[in-house]
Amino acid sequence: MVRFMSDDDERRPGHPHQSARPTQAVVLAGGQGSRLRPYTDDRPKPMVEIPGTGTPIIGHQLAWLAAEGVTDAVVSCGHLAAVLQDWLETADLPLRVRTVVEKEPLGRGGGLKFAAARLPEPDQPWYATNGDIWTRFSLRDMADFHEERGATATLALARPRIPWGAVETNEFGHVLDFIESPPSPYLINAGVYVFSAAFTTLLPDRGDHERTTFPRLARERRLAGFPLPQGAYWRAIDTAKDLTEAAKELASGPAPHGHGSFDTAPVPHG
Repeated sequence: MVRFMSDDDERRPGHPHQSARPTQAVVLAGGQGSRLRPYTDDRPKPMVEIPGTGTPIIGHQLAWLAAEGVTDAVVSCGHLAAVLQDWLETADLPLRVRTVVEKEPLGRGGGLKFAAARLPEPDQPWYATNGDIWTRFSLRDMADFHEERGATATLALARPRIPWGAVETNEFGHVLDFIESPPSPYLINAGVYVFSAAFTTLLPDRGDHERTTFPRLARERRLAGFPLPQGAYWRAIDTAKDLTEAAKELASGPAPHGHGSFDTAPVPHG
């Protein structure tokens, strides 16, 4: 069992890596999860269990991060933080985990910066993920993509399926076909990131980095986008319907394989 560390523990001394692939990560787990009520009435959103797995969302995330070479994670808590901390203290974790608690809301960018200050190796790159993402793809490939492009920040990009059926017509207005839940024509931010060490200093102390830091990096061509590979599973757990859909997808194959809201092809664990 890997030891869980509270925010009061001393920082572990850093050591150099031979690879640019990160071995540390931040998980943003402080959201209210209001759209997941009543599941989030007594627990934070990342502690909601995917039906049929016996494991909360954050448990799946930490297992995935560890499988991708991450040895240390900082979990940023907020809403009902004690529930999450209690689970981490008793869980058989595959990596070292410490928590930080925002005493007051700092915004997504401020929360990232606050948590990143507790990473064991501040001079090394790091991953970050939103606490409501259930996914599997190769973070190692994403880290290589990030390094090859010399990016300061790289975000994973998903192409979710539209929840409605689409109608295909010809130029005369004749209906040709009905397409159920087609892929979106647009890529979206998948909530998973690779950051260079220098990125931390660019984050706001308060506020949203997606409205400040990311646009600045995009203008400077230092922001990269990594499209999730064909067959990768990705789902954001935002509503009770997402939990139901995730359970259906789980029933069709090993977690988190299945049809998913991103792609219909299964993907092996990375």
